[in-house]
Amino acid sequence: MNKIMIGNEAVARGLYEAGVRVVSSYPGTPSTEITEFAAKFPEVYAEWAPNEKVALETAIGASIGGARSFTGMKHVGLNVAADPLFTVSYTGVNAGLVIAVADDPGMHSSQNEQDSRNYAIGAKVPMLEPSDSGECLAFVKEAYELSEKYDTPVILRLCTRVAHSQSAVPLSERADLPLKSYEKNAAKFVMVPANAKGRHPVVEQRTAALAELANTAWFNRVEYHDKKLGVITAGDCYQYAREALGDSASYLKLGMVNPLPEKLIRDFAASVDRLVVIEELDPVIERFVRSLGIEVEGKSLFPVCGEFSQVTVREALGVAAVKGCETAEKAPVRPPVMCPGCPHRGLFYVLKKLGVYVSGDIGCYTLGAGAPLTAIDTTVCMGASVSALHGYNKARGAESAKKSVAVIGDSTFMHSGITGLVNIAYNMGNSNVILLDNSITGMTGHQQNPTTGQTLKGDIVAAVDVPALVKAIGIKRVVTVDPYDVETTERVIREELAADEPSFIISKRPCALLKYVKFPNICDVDREKCKSCKACMRIGCPAISIIDGKAQINRELCVGCGVCAQLCKFGAISTSAREG
Repeated sequence: MNKIMIGNEAVARGLYEAGVRVVSSYPGTPSTEITEFAAKFPEVYAEWAPNEKVALETAIGASIGGARSFTGMKHVGLNVAADPLFTVSYTGVNAGLVIAVADDPGMHSSQNEQDSRNYAIGAKVPMLEPSDSGECLAFVKEAYELSEKYDTPVILRLCTRVAHSQSAVPLSERADLPLKSYEKNAAKFVMVPANAKGRHPVVEQRTAALAELANTAWFNRVEYHDKKLGVITAGDCYQYAREALGDSASYLKLGMVNPLPEKLIRDFAASVDRLVVIEELDPVIERFVRSLGIEVEGKSLFPVCGEFSQVTVREALGVAAVKGCETAEKAPVRPPVMCPGCPHRGLFYVLKKLGVYVSGDIGCYTLGAGAPLTAIDTTVCMGASVSALHGYNKARGAESAKKSVAVIGDSTFMHSGITGLVNIAYNMGNSNVILLDNSITGMTGHQQNPTTGQTLKGDIVAAVDVPALVKAIGIKRVVTVDPYDVETTERVIREELAADEPSFIISKRPCALLKYVKFPNICDVDREKCKSCKACMRIGCPAISIIDGKAQINRELCVGCGVCAQLCKFGAISTSAREG
């Protein structure tokens, strides 16, 4: 039976069919749905971990315990998980261990577009890269076979297009695999220097064996058509090349992108007149081909930045468009904006009004950097807002602390913000941290986290008591505000900035898009009272616009949060009960 699936669902189905028992991940677009789909299988234990390092370590423990295990993350999440990744390459596995990493060429939802193939090379672990949903499922199952046969973790590299595009997937039954026995083996699993020295040669031998396998394995294949042009490619770039070039080129489609198949590449290169590598981001394959002394074109034709398309391939190679691959008109740009009723809007309005330096973090609240709020000064990575503010204030002195804050979401605080706050308390900082608590992991589509009181599968659990946790760290000043109450929010922030010790402000209001959040009111503008001052436009609410010189509120978008009404000094905006 076949089913149309997005790539992420196909990966989850592959986990099910491969007999995986334990899944631990941290949500991150474009990888999030893998774990959400995996959680729907009763046979699979699935969880959201506080961060990617914890998730991988959990999967490693499950593997050592005899269960096939999995962790999924986006490319920047692999940075967080890099520490255990490099060591589990040495230890190897007991039951199979697969790590899915979803790269984001074009940075649709990311702060950089790093190429995760470099991690596979650096950690010396095999990496498979599917090009459609069918291969997502098949490659997952193959990855577990490789993992157990070669005693290695295996990375499955996805990208935004493969993760979220759809194609037909053949389905099979779940493999009925018993839990493997665990045998104590310190030389293999205890990575003190003496043992690690013995494991490094094993890794090198494994890499050589996998490189030999790559020359004949089914997931690396040659498609001969016109031999005047030969293309080496993988993943989504294979799809772009096939659609742009059709049968006017021959293809070496790589399913394993580390280690690369030397003999297969040499044979293919010798069979074509012109050799081109098509790969997004870094010239990983091109560098390898050149190291073999083979003449090849790659980044001399294609960019090192951004996402490719069929048009990119066609234009780079100077060929006419294949039917169905004509350049379409570009859709108008829609700038990202916080939703109507977003609880972060009122807070950022206050921060901009106060003119403070705002150390920002990763989440939907990063949109506070955009016009008209333009409140955020910096954003680096998950959890960096807290640590970086401490460094900023240590560099600039005590007065700086009275004019600066860090903002961080509840999920991100659990991910990697706690340790930064510990650093402030321990090293006698005087920084002010604002927790943007919207009761969910908002940016990646409403996933639970340790502060929400629910697990991935909906089990009710004890939620982390954030105020108690912060006080236990050593922060004495902890206060909660409602960001819909602009006046009180401003007063509290002023008070905390004036204090001569660190403080922690919790800006608490659920995400406006949560299903249980109800908005009984709606806002309206009295055009007679409106003085066209545009004060209401300063919060950047998409429900508010200026029509014929007067403010107007779109009743279909307005949720009645009332923040705009608090900004109008002329009483032109009122809040009333929503009809019906």
